[in-house]
Parts: sequence; C-alpha cells; structure tokens
Amino acid sequence: MLCLIFNTTKMKTLKYILPILSLLFITSCTKNDENILLDETAELHFIKTLSNTDHDVEVFSTKSNLEQGYNNLYIRIREKATDMYVENASITWKPIMNMMMMKHSSPKSEVTKTEGKRTLYNGYIVFQMAENATEKWDLTIDYTVNNITYTIKDLISVSASVKKNVAVFMKDNVKYVMVLIDPKEPKVGLNNFKIGLYKMENMMSFLVVENYMIKQDPRMPSMGNHSSPNNTDLIFDTASNIYEGNISFTMTGYWKLNFMLYNATNQLVKGEEVTANNDSSSLFLEIEF
Repeated sequence: MLCLIFNTTKMKTLKYILPILSLLFITSCTKNDENILLDETAELHFIKTLSNTDHDVEVFSTKSNLEQGYNNLYIRIREKATDMYVENASITWKPIMNMMMMKHSSPKSEVTKTEGKRTLYNGYIVFQMAENATEKWDLTIDYTVNNITYTIKDLISVSASVKKNVAVFMKDNVKYVMVLIDPKEPKVGLNNFKIGLYKMENMMSFLVVENYMIKQDPRMPSMGNHSSPNNTDLIFDTASNIYEGNISFTMTGYWKLNFMLYNATNQLVKGEEVTANNDSSSLFLEIEF
C-alpha cells in the first residue's frame, strides 16, 4: 500500500515537472537558434533592408559601407508573417546606375549560399562609379522561395573610394573594367595580389575577361618613383575567375600600381612601361597604407 502511494506521488510530481522541463528545453533551443542567426552576421556590417509585402531582405557587407570598386556582399531574407529567416532560396540581383542620359549595370557575381551558414547568401558587385547628387544606384533582387518568385528593389548609397581602386577604359570599341580585390589590408613585404577584369557585353551585362595577362610595376612617386622586388605578373585563375600574383611593398605610404594589360595572343591592350622618361602607365590603380 505504501509502495502504491509512493508511485502515485511520484507520478503526480512528474506530471508537473515534465511540462516545465519541456518549456525550458523549447526556450533553450529557441535562444540557441537565435544566437546562431545572430552569429552568422556578427562580423559583417549592416548596409540596408529592402522590403516588399512578404519579406525583408537584409544586405550586409565586409566593409562599413558600399563604395566605388569591389564589394563583397551578403544577403538574408526574413519572412514577415513568421519572423523567420529563409534557409532555402534562389537569388539573383541586378545593380543599376541611373545616370542623367542613360542607365547601365556593373560587373557582378552570382549569388550563392554561404558555405557553413544557414541563412546567408553572398556574392560581389563592382561599382565602377560612385553616386552623385543627381545619379544614383539602385539594386533589384529577384528570389524564389518554395517555388514562388518575388522581387524587391530600392536605392542604395555608393560612396567614392578614397584612392583609385577601379579603372574603366575603352579598346577597340570594347569597354573594360579593372578592379582591385586584394590586398584589402596591405602590409610591408610580399602580399597576395588579386585583380578583377571584365568587359561590357551590353549596358546591362559584363563578362569576366579570361586568359589575359597583367604585368605590374608598383612605384612610390614620393620616394623617387622607386619600385619593389619580387613582384609577379598576374595570371588568370580559372577557379576564382580573377587574376592572381604577388605584390611587394618596401615601406608604408602611397603606391601607384602601374599595369600593362596583354590579351590572350600577347598583344598589348592598355598601359605603358615605366621608364626614366615615363613615370606612370595610363593604366593604374592606387594603394596607400
């Protein structure tokens, strides 16, 4: 009889404890889930939220703001009805510069799911020019969730770069865009050097230029226009679709990165050799650190 009473009491106790444990478990999981989502953007800079009736599309960057040149961007989509972030979506984007007399797009990558992340998608956009008082960039994002297609569009602010990190030029009626990608944080010594090269197919489409070669000659104008040792030509990498090499800086300060661009048949497309009588190439970018 005592045993029966003990078991009954134990069962009654469990009856009250189990719901509490379940609530604690659910609350803990929810908090952990929220922490995971916060951690996914912890090292990124929030840029802007684009909204439509169904979703908020959050745009982040590795830099504190969008600027002329190469921009590595991240996107995540929040469903307004559930306040949940979408984990499976197909996304494309199109940046448009609205000029006084025309519109044009810019070089950009595809948008893909960020490796190891649940809600983030990423890609890059090269803004070849900054906004001004009358000419602005907008960004259209088309995306599909659960076989339903949505679109969202808004203005975005693109500031001018402090130094020249993108060059636009014409050759044989083809417009080219060259952009500095790395080093993002240059240092004295040898640096990994990465350059993007694109050509305009039409006003709304830019193609990666493959299998060219970029000769470089970095110079320091304030120090007798001296160069540096151990620099290598930039060669096209088929895996990354960019041009890669090494660049050496012997000291901090302002450097002019002079280039000579050769096509796949080794013909000079743009740029000149730096000599005693020519202190700079017409094709150059800048770094100061």
